Amino acid sequence: MIQQVENPALEIHDLTVSYDKKPVLWGIDLSIPRGALCGIIGPNGAGKSTLIKAIMNLVDMNSGYVKLFDQTLDEVRKKVSYVPQRESVDWDFPASVLDVVLMGRYANLGLFKNPRRADKDAALKALEMVGMEKYSKRQISQLSGGQQQRVFLARALTQNADIYFLDEPFSGVDAATEKAIFQILKNLSKDGKTIIVVHHDLQSVEPYFEWVILLNLRLVASGPTKQVFTPALLEETYGGKLTLLTEVGELVKKGEFEAREKQ
Repeated sequence: MIQQVENPALEIHDLTVSYDKKPVLWGIDLSIPRGALCGIIGPNGAGKSTLIKAIMNLVDMNSGYVKLFDQTLDEVRKKVSYVPQRESVDWDFPASVLDVVLMGRYANLGLFKNPRRADKDAALKALEMVGMEKYSKRQISQLSGGQQQRVFLARALTQNADIYFLDEPFSGVDAATEKAIFQILKNLSKDGKTIIVVHHDLQSVEPYFEWVILLNLRLVASGPTKQVFTPALLEETYGGKLTLLTEVGELVKKGEFEAREKQ
């Protein structure tokens, strides 16, 4: 089930990407409505992160095209924000938390211009939104994984973009941080922003997302969560892996072990 929409925030047509001549995405066709809170779901190695990188023009496409608000990425770059996987970032670079968040304002500053008072105020407000204002002078390398994730989200918020791409923003964070980040994303969606999130936890898909992309090399489904997040389509996406995932989920529900560390 692949539901196309009119006047989409994101449109992908016939997208194919390969690494060393081995396809990792094949013939992807989809469109996402404006203002949607969308999850990209699929097993490890399904091409979820590659899809985001292709949209952001960070990997070469063998075929196809991507449009954002019916324009190319270069035409709307200031409207687009991208939060990569935390593991892909070198956290040893010498910068304070505030400096990192201010990087989100650079696109609006112009060449060789220093941040203005308004930019610093916007950065501090974003840090307050993610609960990190008291760490503004701390070196980014001194923070925990969950704190670093919040800072990168704050950097994205300062861009005041129209569409946000987040690659596993909940990975490695505690339950309180995940809840706080999701609430921010939900508020952005209510304000008309489009949010597209690479996500791996099947248990939180239904409460978190209103639109779902099911992906495993090819596009299995794309549409409203209630129509797409079904046992049949999940089985098609995960195959035999789904049985194990379901069993683990049932153990978590019974409280036989914690899904993540609580703080």
